Amino acid sequence: MQIGELARRAGVTTKAVRYYESLGLLAPARLPNGYRDYSEHDVRLTREIRALGRLGIPVERTRPFLECLAAGHRHGDDCPASLAGYRDAIHELTQRIEGLTARRTALAAHLHEAAHRGDRASPTSEGEDPMTDYTSLPADLPVPEDDGAAAHLPGTRTPHLELQSTGGTAVRLDALGAGRTVVYVYPLTGRPGVDLPDGWDAIPGARGCTPEACGFRDHHQDLLAAGAAGVFGLSSQETAYQREVVDRLRLPFQMLSDPGHELARELGLPTFETGALTLYKRLTLIIRDGAVEHVFYPVFPPNEHAGQVLAWLRDHPLAEPEPGA
Repeated sequence: MQIGELARRAGVTTKAVRYYESLGLLAPARLPNGYRDYSEHDVRLTREIRALGRLGIPVERTRPFLECLAAGHRHGDDCPASLAGYRDAIHELTQRIEGLTARRTALAAHLHEAAHRGDRASPTSEGEDPMTDYTSLPADLPVPEDDGAAAHLPGTRTPHLELQSTGGTAVRLDALGAGRTVVYVYPLTGRPGVDLPDGWDAIPGARGCTPEACGFRDHHQDLLAAGAAGVFGLSSQETAYQREVVDRLRLPFQMLSDPGHELARELGLPTFETGALTLYKRLTLIIRDGAVEHVFYPVFPPNEHAGQVLAWLRDHPLAEPEPGA
């Protein structure tokens, strides 16, 4: 068939077909008169390129899918190289989303600051409204009860699970190293210009993530001196959201993102639902040599919790290694 018929049947332009040929993705036969002679296989390849383009995969990266079809497979993504192509595209898209989310967060913060500059009710000015100032806590917060949802955790081995961190790397929970690591798990942090879920303050244990983070920030050096090898915060929020909090609060430690609640499934961590969100209940794990040594649950008040963890570390010092050990 001629190029016009191929373009019509595949739903592309003749210019696009010529571009595919220039990349070596299509190799039509030649008639004695020199004209290109496209086959049904070329139609199939062109349709595959078009379909992948709709998914956001550039033409230049469709080769593994086309080679999979040329090898006789029914689908272009039946081959391992094609699956790798999907993963690469997803990774790039995730990076773009995180970048856009971070830009949106920064813009929202600038908008909020500009809109409320000089406003006495602004959370950036003196006389802050406790309903919008996430660094303070209302006096009448409900106290969470111990429902036993964390009683099974002490002694449990940490799973082979990698979570993205605000430091730009993946952190394996079963490879935190020797000694003790503090992992405080929290529902979500509020930020300027973004409303918290309806009824947030009425949910026992929900409010207070920002004061808790500030507490771990202020006690960070003390915690390390008391025997903690490291400190991490962990929530189901995306990394870009957490990175804004780390930057705004100047946190000296990394946050771990678990949007799929993988740790909840692996360890049976307690969660709660509000609106359309599933969030972690607040608790803290002391992880030592690949296992949960101690659990703080429930956590209250959150603004004093870092001090509670510090007191426990000081009351339970690690034994000094024997000489020659």
